[in-house]
Amino acid sequence: MSPVAADGAAADGAAADGAAADGPIPRPKERIAALDLIRGVAILGILAVNIEGFAGPMAATVTPEWNGAATGADRFAFAATMLLFEGKMRALLSLLFGASLLLFIARAEKKGENGDVLQLRRLIWLAVIGYLHFLLWWGDILFTYALAGFFALLLRHLPVKVLVPAALLAFTAWHGSGMAASMEPVLAEIRLEAGMAMPLEKARLLKEGGQAQADSRAELQREAGGLPALVQYKLTHEPGFPLTLAIMTMGETLPLMLIGMALFRSGIFTGGWQCRQLWAMALGGISFGGLLTLALIGIAWSHLFPTVMMQAILGWWAAVPHLVMALGYTAALILLAQNYRGGWLGTRIAAVGRMALTNYLGCTLVFTGIFYGWGLGLIGTVPERWLWVFVLGGWIAMLVCSKRWLDQHAQGPVEWAWRSLTHWRRLPLDA
Repeated sequence: MSPVAADGAAADGAAADGAAADGPIPRPKERIAALDLIRGVAILGILAVNIEGFAGPMAATVTPEWNGAATGADRFAFAATMLLFEGKMRALLSLLFGASLLLFIARAEKKGENGDVLQLRRLIWLAVIGYLHFLLWWGDILFTYALAGFFALLLRHLPVKVLVPAALLAFTAWHGSGMAASMEPVLAEIRLEAGMAMPLEKARLLKEGGQAQADSRAELQREAGGLPALVQYKLTHEPGFPLTLAIMTMGETLPLMLIGMALFRSGIFTGGWQCRQLWAMALGGISFGGLLTLALIGIAWSHLFPTVMMQAILGWWAAVPHLVMALGYTAALILLAQNYRGGWLGTRIAAVGRMALTNYLGCTLVFTGIFYGWGLGLIGTVPERWLWVFVLGGWIAMLVCSKRWLDQHAQGPVEWAWRSLTHWRRLPLDA
């Protein structure tokens, strides 16, 4: 389970008028409450996914059995995260990144600035931030967003009637090819589990499994040490990892951004859809996507979450459920934003969304400090079922601190720095 980053556009965001599907990009006038709320939910939810990578080797994001047989409680905690958050939060943020890319350009052009040039600078600086983040933690996705955002910028003028089919075709082809390629490795793993693997196949699979366990132990040892040594290892042995990851996930990230652009231009975030359309999308997306996800969880649980099968499910087989459920979440949260945006909890979740990039990076700093060797050194020692204690603590901290900060300032500190770098001048923090 890879983490996902916020695009930080909430700091620059403003509301927009609805537009026809192939009409002009909506012009911003004030904040879009729905975008803030959705982004806040996604940032809170992504912590529930990322915590597994903070607390253990990255293998812990794939299966609760990474360190031997897990308890029933550990499997249940892993399954709950998989059902509610895994992939869905990443999809939400990818959709919002595409929408916010257009929103940023519209805002810049309203001021008489060159929106394309500013957005390009913004993506370049996001890549820099992402690479620095990778040096701290393997799970960065900011670099991926920057690279995918560049291609989305090139395609932004396509009409919706071309944008949506092209995105869906690319998404389906990418994941369909992955599903086909994953079938034989998954079946081989099942044969090994059932004691039906041929001798050569069994020897190969056992060797691969042993190497994966050795890699996880080596990763734990590096992360239990000091930060300078970990940074040196990454720069020496894995300097191109962010680019490799971006290329490997481009077939998911870019299509989702393009769909987010199309949704923005349809006016879904700004009152352009009727309530019955939103209700249909919310109920249909959450129920259908949830049932598909539950089916995949059931299959994986019946085999005790084997690594190869879980890699195939998380990387390929669950892609459609993730997208469908994320669209359902989007519609449901838009309905909430339209009716309850002024509530105590809604206000604080929206504040988390307005400081999305700050909160995303802040979680990495805090939780690597808790789990890694330069902090409390708890990595690899906390069972899956207890990770929710840390998640709840992180949620409370973000809900409280984001609101308090925004009571005094107009934007988060990282959002302010990103904007200033994009415009290449020091901008006021409170404007």
